[in-house]
Amino acid sequence: MDFFLPPISLPDIMATRQAVRVRLSRRMSQDLNICNSSFKIDGPLALPEDEVQLWRVDLEAIRSEESRWQKILSPDEAKRASRFHFSADRQRFVAARALLRIILASYLNLDPSDLRFSYSKKEKPSLAPNHAASGITFNLSHSGGIALYAFARGRDLGVDVEQVRRDIDVEPIASRFFSAHEQQQLSKFPPAERVDFFFRCWTRKEAYIKATGDGLSLPLSQFDVSLAAGGTNALAATRPDASEAERWLLSEVPAGPGYIAAVCVRGRDWKLNTWSANPPAELP
Repeated sequence: MDFFLPPISLPDIMATRQAVRVRLSRRMSQDLNICNSSFKIDGPLALPEDEVQLWRVDLEAIRSEESRWQKILSPDEAKRASRFHFSADRQRFVAARALLRIILASYLNLDPSDLRFSYSKKEKPSLAPNHAASGITFNLSHSGGIALYAFARGRDLGVDVEQVRRDIDVEPIASRFFSAHEQQQLSKFPPAERVDFFFRCWTRKEAYIKATGDGLSLPLSQFDVSLAAGGTNALAATRPDASEAERWLLSEVPAGPGYIAAVCVRGRDWKLNTWSANPPAELP
């Protein structure tokens, strides 16, 4: 029996391909951007060794599901949550920790409540030794109503996000914590623009010290970051070892309107897979 198919025009084929690209690109962007409490992760998740994955979580959109997130936390995390005076702060903390567990568990193909963490002397979290074989490293930061998570394999990394506030006097803070070179850069911008550049500098410095694991024990005047918008190599200088700057890649990353963020990763042989990327799907 013969089957006859109606002819398909080239415009029809192109339109179909574009529709598939749109659907796939939306799905890909939503995979790393959790903005409602009904989200679902279809795991296990892949984390290539040459990739750093940046997730964004809208804490304001999901924090009301506190009872759901509480079930995932460890006893010590639940104890920390109980210390918050304001319910909104507690809910954000609970949601942020629960989502960290959910994402990590998807990489490891485990139940989120089975995860165990270790903490350095500077309180930087990492996976406990029983999960060490995975090589997964991570860092997180939250400010205002969002959280950012960065994940990699076998790479030290740090991430920082800040909600841009217009009600602070940036010059006294900059004079205390920024290097002389950074203060000079900041002074060149018009006063109305300095707040944005202040937060750009702050997040980059925080991302670097979090990546090194030294925390604030590393003097903030001991290294310089660029204040220029964008860019993928914002670590300008390190002291006393100038070659240390070549071992890291410090970049501004998207965080959403009203926020500025940065990620710092050891090595340069990696690519960033970010929540905001919408690359067209490759189709035959």
